[in-house]
Amino acid sequence: MGGNFHRVFNYVKNSTAPVRGILSGLVLISCIVSAKADEHGANNQAVSLTAAQMKFVVVEPVSIRNFSVNREAVGNTDYDQDTTAQVSSPYPGRIVAVMAKAGDNVRKGQTLFTIASPDLLQAESTLLTTAGVMKLSTAALQRAQALYAAQGMAQKDYQQAVSDQQSAEAAYKSAVNAVRIFGKSEAQINQIVSHRQIDAAMPVLSPLTGRVTARNAAVGTLVQPGGTPVPFVVSDLSSKWLLANVDESDLPLMRLGETVEAHLMAYPDQVFRGKVDNIAAAIDPNTHRITVRANLRDPQNLITPQMMATFTVLTGTVMHSPAVPYDGVVREGDGTMTVWVTTDKRHFYRRTVTLGMRQQGVNQILSGLKGGEWVATEGALFISNAYALDMK
Repeated sequence: MGGNFHRVFNYVKNSTAPVRGILSGLVLISCIVSAKADEHGANNQAVSLTAAQMKFVVVEPVSIRNFSVNREAVGNTDYDQDTTAQVSSPYPGRIVAVMAKAGDNVRKGQTLFTIASPDLLQAESTLLTTAGVMKLSTAALQRAQALYAAQGMAQKDYQQAVSDQQSAEAAYKSAVNAVRIFGKSEAQINQIVSHRQIDAAMPVLSPLTGRVTARNAAVGTLVQPGGTPVPFVVSDLSSKWLLANVDESDLPLMRLGETVEAHLMAYPDQVFRGKVDNIAAAIDPNTHRITVRANLRDPQNLITPQMMATFTVLTGTVMHSPAVPYDGVVREGDGTMTVWVTTDKRHFYRRTVTLGMRQQGVNQILSGLKGGEWVATEGALFISNAYALDMK
């Protein structure tokens, strides 16, 4: 059998690249198999490989990994609606200027657009009127004070002057507060009063720091409170939502605050972590699934809405167990699971193992292996086939 192997191996080595690719797996089938009993257990089968054959086999140490009970579901991403603001004008008016566009980063308090508001126009007109009345009533009170001090005015006339001035002052303060509601600063209000010039432009400010994720505002557009679509949408992008549709049978395992790991198709090598922060109150009667929401931290703003994601909820305690890559475990014809163990990276011994969970490309080993032992990973199936061929 050894001579046959070497003739096959030389043929593969001298063949063209496509042929080598097809036949490379067959090389290991012809490896030398010898039976012996040693410290690995009585009647174990040892498969011996040459240095040339070892080029087709990868040997790795058994690592210790963390395994936890988890549940997986498929979902999609969205903006964090708790930190997303629909920005519109609290008063009707026509847009006269737009200061931001979709994709811009904005600060809290930054002007997004301004409108010409008839309500603001009325409020400023009232402000000017009350400012004039207060100025007149204040001057009248000063004259009344002088006359009353010289006993040139009756007391009731003096008291009437005091009352008129107080009423005018209260009306002016009320008008100032009304204009302040429209976003005018103290300096702008004082300028309106001193110049007696009305400014009907009302700024609409961003309520939070974030990014403009939608803009429907254009100069000349008439806006109404509560109208749709809103002129601007601003979102804080430091966190995102993951909405997963979880099977109702897994509902008892879902808990608020459970750790979540999300894997996105766009970033296959990256794991996004967060916490479950909402479980829907009702199950969808058509799909018998329930929506579970997690808040994911995304400081680099890699996640965009409606991305497909695999949602993994860690629902149990973490277990530390030996782990072997998927390719290192062979399912035999009788259903048993085996690995090929080596101490010298040349002689391999078949060993039966008990598997647990499969996570992140590795099998959990419950029994049959210890951490630090060396096993064949890539090429384990070919070694197993060689052993089966020799037994026939």
